[in-house]
Amino acid sequence: MSVAPHLQGYIADAADRAGRARGRINVSFEFFPPKTEKLEEQLWEAIRKLEPLAPRFVSVTYGAGGTTRDRTHRTVARIVKETSLNAAAHLTCVSATRVEVDAVLRDYWSAGVRHIVALRGDPPGGAGGAYSPYPDGYAYAADLVSGARAVAPFEVSVAVYPDRHPDSADWDAEIDNFKRKLDAGATRGVSNFFVDSDSFLRLRDRVAAAGIAAPVVPGIMPVSNFNGFRKMADAGGVSVPAWFAGLFDGLDGDPDTRRLVAAAASAELCARLIAEGVEDFHFYTLNRADLTLAICRVLGVRAQETHAS
Repeated sequence: MSVAPHLQGYIADAADRAGRARGRINVSFEFFPPKTEKLEEQLWEAIRKLEPLAPRFVSVTYGAGGTTRDRTHRTVARIVKETSLNAAAHLTCVSATRVEVDAVLRDYWSAGVRHIVALRGDPPGGAGGAYSPYPDGYAYAADLVSGARAVAPFEVSVAVYPDRHPDSADWDAEIDNFKRKLDAGATRGVSNFFVDSDSFLRLRDRVAAAGIAAPVVPGIMPVSNFNGFRKMADAGGVSVPAWFAGLFDGLDGDPDTRRLVAAAASAELCARLIAEGVEDFHFYTLNRADLTLAICRVLGVRAQETHAS
């Protein structure tokens, strides 16, 4: 395996700096609904590998324009039925009326789902397009939070953006929108992915300055495919500093080193946040367990017990 040896020391250093917090780090994981039988096998391999870490919850995404609604429901329902995990279902405002969304919420409650991740959602054309509320639908995430809480006493998580949502006019608008979602009944904010710890820490400071006491959990995305990551970052307005892009220069043909760099960079990011008092992390797994499992192990997160299948 082609591996830059000094990176192993980099990971070990991150582990040392995170070591004082071991035993009190909480994690959660995000998956997406698979399109094929092969991808479903990959998803369930990831779920089984990560389940023993006893995450606070796992979430399953909802495609742009509601395109994965049925697959999301099947995946979440199976997680509830076949694992010990607390499964959360993503739900958006797009391409559905309030009546239709409320029916989905009732179906989730009947299936044993008690946690919703309420999002405005991307337009049917994908991120970057112009958004407009669906006729007779929930207009924005705060409305969806209120609607979900009216259907059943769901726990509700919502999104917040360390690099500011592209549709937010300024930071005051960003924080005000987050506050509206909390006032509507949301429990916590889960951040979009980011690569610079200062982006998250500045967000946390802004939230605190606004008098918001609800927790904000950093979203961590290990980057094994930088080109794909860059496309997602550009679409979502995520800042990618030159120093971070430089970590992956020249590694297109060296996936082994690229993955080690990804693990090292994410472990370093988590270690810096732990040093600033962060104890909760949400990992965007992309339905692969290896990098997330490695990072969790570096941070001292270990299997808690033997879970039932």
